[in-house]
Amino acid sequence: MARVPMTVGGAESLREELAELKSVVRPRIIAAIAEAREHGDLKENAEYHAAREQQSFCEGRIGEIEGKLADSQIIDVTKIEATGRVIFGTTVTLLNIGTNKSVTYQLVGDDEADVPAGKISVSSPIARALMGKNEGDEVVVKAPAGDIEYEIEEVRHI
Repeated sequence: MARVPMTVGGAESLREELAELKSVVRPRIIAAIAEAREHGDLKENAEYHAAREQQSFCEGRIGEIEGKLADSQIIDVTKIEATGRVIFGTTVTLLNIGTNKSVTYQLVGDDEADVPAGKISVSSPIARALMGKNEGDEVVVKAPAGDIEYEIEEVRHI
């Protein structure tokens, strides 16, 4: 199975969430289950069933994060020589040739994508059009509203 690319920041975010789930959320749920058990009959105990449901969700998320971290290839773009070429993890400033407006995106793994934060998935149409191109190149992105022409103004390894 191919390893999924992930930025250092994306891996760190997952590790922080995992630590929070294991050290804070899981113990809180265990305490809630113990308290609900003290209330007697478990068949009609809504608090118990709610806590068990939370436990199931928490354990599922822990497993999901551990799996993602195990299957990922963490790429530190700051350790790769900057050549002006768009690769995974780079931060790219684009000039929309039609509107003359600039926009900046970091190309990240699918799980890290957050468009409002300027992080786009490496598998998105924009990222696919940019991959392998260089500063100064013009690219055409096929968008639902029509083709958009960009000029790659800057490629940074940050």
